[in-house]
Amino acid sequence: MIPHQEIEDLNQLATRKNTVELLEIVAERFGGHTVFTTSFGYEDQVITDMIFRNNVPVEIITLDTGRMFEETYKVWQRTLEKYNQSIRAYFPESQDVEALVNEKGTLSFYESLENRKECCYIRKVKPLKRALAGMKCWITGLRASQSEGRSNLLPFMWDEVHQVVKFNPILDWSLDDVIQYVHQNNVPYNALHDKGFVSIGCEPCTRAIKPGEDFRAGRWWWEQNSGKECGLHK
Repeated sequence: MIPHQEIEDLNQLATRKNTVELLEIVAERFGGHTVFTTSFGYEDQVITDMIFRNNVPVEIITLDTGRMFEETYKVWQRTLEKYNQSIRAYFPESQDVEALVNEKGTLSFYESLENRKECCYIRKVKPLKRALAGMKCWITGLRASQSEGRSNLLPFMWDEVHQVVKFNPILDWSLDDVIQYVHQNNVPYNALHDKGFVSIGCEPCTRAIKPGEDFRAGRWWWEQNSGKECGLHK
């Protein structure tokens, strides 16, 4: 059953409370059934800093696909060292990865949209399902200006696929807002951001964007009109 009234009430609160206050409200309302997923990009590092700096009782997890950049692992480690807090990793099932690679090779995702979505499903979507099992609220780092498909989101929404309330605490922030927060608060960030990478995913599927390109242009750059999503956010 979709909790329409609860989501409406939370969205009303979002007009009156700041981001940290909303994180605290969510943690109190949903208790230990709240999780934040980070991929260690600018946006997620902002939310991680807010949670750890203010001791908000929310579990932070990450999906380690096995194909991440070295720079991503480095900022992950720096984050652990700065805050002395834990970030739980979820990995894809080894048998799924083995079957995919043995059947289609190591770079099948370049061959078709179907193959790319299959790889994303194995490496990201299935681990996320495990991470969200039993949860009531899922916190994300989505921003409305990241893509056309995200421009009509609300701070609080119902995720029908995972049967959780989804909370997008920095939805209305601009990229400049995010970068300013990172630098003003000395938040560890991925060194790839200084090389033109704005949206960072798996190493074989991510490149820096060129001046004037869309925010998501660096993700799965060989595809056209695919929606530029991996399946985590539908």
